[in-house]
Amino acid sequence: MNRIIPVIMCGGAGTRVWPASRETMPKQFIPLLGTSSTFQETLLRLDPEIFAEPAIVTNHDYRFLVQEQMKEIGVSGEIVLEPERRDSAAAVAVACELASKRSPDAVVAVFAADHAVRDVEAFRALCRQAGEAAARGFIVTLGIKPTHPATGYGYIRPGPLVVPETGVAKVEAFVEKPDAKTAERYIDEGYLWNSGNFFFRADVMRGELQAFAPEIAAAAEAAFAKAERDLGFLALDQEAFSRAPKTSIDYAVMERTKHAAVIPADIGWSDVGNWQAVWELSERDARGVSVRGQGVAMDAKNVHIRSDHGLTAVLGVDDVIVVTTDDAVLVLGARHGDKVKDLVDELKRRKLKQAREHRRLYRPWGYYQSIDGGERYQVKRIVVKPGHKLSLQKHYHRAEHWIVVRGSAEVTRDNEVRMIHENESVYLPIGSVHRLVNPGKIDLELIEVQTGSYLGEDDIVRLEDVYHRS
Repeated sequence: MNRIIPVIMCGGAGTRVWPASRETMPKQFIPLLGTSSTFQETLLRLDPEIFAEPAIVTNHDYRFLVQEQMKEIGVSGEIVLEPERRDSAAAVAVACELASKRSPDAVVAVFAADHAVRDVEAFRALCRQAGEAAARGFIVTLGIKPTHPATGYGYIRPGPLVVPETGVAKVEAFVEKPDAKTAERYIDEGYLWNSGNFFFRADVMRGELQAFAPEIAAAAEAAFAKAERDLGFLALDQEAFSRAPKTSIDYAVMERTKHAAVIPADIGWSDVGNWQAVWELSERDARGVSVRGQGVAMDAKNVHIRSDHGLTAVLGVDDVIVVTTDDAVLVLGARHGDKVKDLVDELKRRKLKQAREHRRLYRPWGYYQSIDGGERYQVKRIVVKPGHKLSLQKHYHRAEHWIVVRGSAEVTRDNEVRMIHENESVYLPIGSVHRLVNPGKIDLELIEVQTGSYLGEDDIVRLEDVYHRS
């Protein structure tokens, strides 16, 4: 068998681990457990003896995050941009198109970017076995051996063995998320959790999509055929891709195909679906207390503290999760982890920007972070990566002051270009055409003070932009 082509789905928003995860920086890009993000850990699990160079399916908002995090760990691969979210069936269809260009009978593995695996060696061994079964024409999923009667996962009923030497079994049924009593019965009857990770031959899955979800197959094929290169990314055609119905690969194919198979997996898997899962995967003391960042728990047990900003102290409570960021605090009863999504929906209904945005917002050139603000002023910290530049732009409603605190800045102001060094500043009047460039070899950091009648991000008129946003 040739090496498996791994395709990483990397476009979700991860609202159940709010406020650490938000749409502008979702959970797959955050180091929830260790020092690397789950996206990076997913890539690092891909043994090059088993897997070919990966392909990443994401969206335009996350493209530079994906690129930067791959660069940090020394991994290269194709980054494919979906113009809009159409759920997993369309992403799998795109994976088939990608793999078919390499070889029609290539074996593909589709992984989520936000899952955790403790036993990496066991995972790799199972991937090899699943890939071999997929090469025979099966569509194989990793079925996780349950550790408790979870109600947040779908279940798989395995049937007779189809590859006895590796334990690959026919899938008799996919079943929806059960209630607690039904989940207990499923475990007693040998059901497995549905991990949502699949192995298949590109031609087999493509044929099943054409049979059971022809609109999705046609949309993906057309979107891929009309895709264009943009700054090294492969951008799918928006008009064609939007014709794909929004549905999961489970519903579109796996619940209908006769090729479905499952291999039992005992690999310490988790989809890190909520804060309770984060607590379970974290190191804990004898009281069941886990702390990330600055946190203290006294007279408390089964507590998870995550403090990205300041000190968080917990006293005299059990079974609680406290997450502190620089602009939001979540206090959560541990059993209510799945309801955080409902909370975020309510925050969105109230039009609170904390529901979607962090105070630190990442851009292709670096990031900016809000420090303070009032009715007619706003203060930001701006960090520009070496060799990068902001767009040539102007504003109709605000003036800006830039104070360099680290590195050197090349500043364009109307017809003037000048260098600004540490402890120096420049004033940009309303309407002036300006640009900021970091020509150095270290990060450029500056403080920006905005003043004016309107300070929204939509008061940016881009005249020229190397990232094709103008």
